[in-house]
Amino acid sequence: MRLFYSSLVFISVLIAWFAVSNLGLVSTFLLPSPQRVWSTFITLFSNGKLAQHIGVSLGRVGAGYAIAVLLALVISLAMINWKTLARVLDPPMEFVRQIPPLALMPLLMLWLGIGETQKIGIIILACFFPIFLSFRGGFAQVDPKLLDVGRAAGFSRLQLMCRIAIPAALPAMFVGLRVGLGYGWRAVVGAELIASAAGLGYMILDAQDLARTDIVLVGVLVIGIIGLLADHGLKALVRWRFPWLRQEMELPHA
Repeated sequence: MRLFYSSLVFISVLIAWFAVSNLGLVSTFLLPSPQRVWSTFITLFSNGKLAQHIGVSLGRVGAGYAIAVLLALVISLAMINWKTLARVLDPPMEFVRQIPPLALMPLLMLWLGIGETQKIGIIILACFFPIFLSFRGGFAQVDPKLLDVGRAAGFSRLQLMCRIAIPAALPAMFVGLRVGLGYGWRAVVGAELIASAAGLGYMILDAQDLARTDIVLVGVLVIGIIGLLADHGLKALVRWRFPWLRQEMELPHA
């Protein structure tokens, strides 16, 4: 039923787009027809340009997301285990969290230069805080009795984290992983709008300069589709690897 309603909305939007563009209600310069956008997509896909831009953007998001997850895991575990460290790090981290990552782009360009490091840095900042907050919140909600049982069984601190704390915190962690992935995908587009020679953000900006609304729409639609696929892929991974969490995280069956 959910798939039916989603398909119905998609078809309705497509019909409305077709009608508005083909009946001349809006200039085709502002809103190209679905046929033209599809033709442009096929052309960009066939000549390899679209695949190149997608590959560059995916590489940047993948690198930034992986680093953000690792940093969030290490820092959240450290702050849960050492309260003094938490008191020291909380104020500056809360301050930085309020600043939009793209607002820090000029500083990162000055500090890191214009290149991949600066773009990946923006993605790390965008991904990090939702992931970190969910990790920390998940670890804080772990039942202390579970940890006591682990200590009684002779578990080391590392074993307590890996065998008790992380599995117990997985539902909250998963929420942060999903949100962080979405934030990272948004951030890469903004990062590629400045001083970039490849990527979907660059493709959209270049198309804007050339007044190619059809290419802009192709870029926007591809970004949305890849974001949806990434989110569903993450949910599928959790369903496969942690099936017992399906109901707790309210994940739909495949």
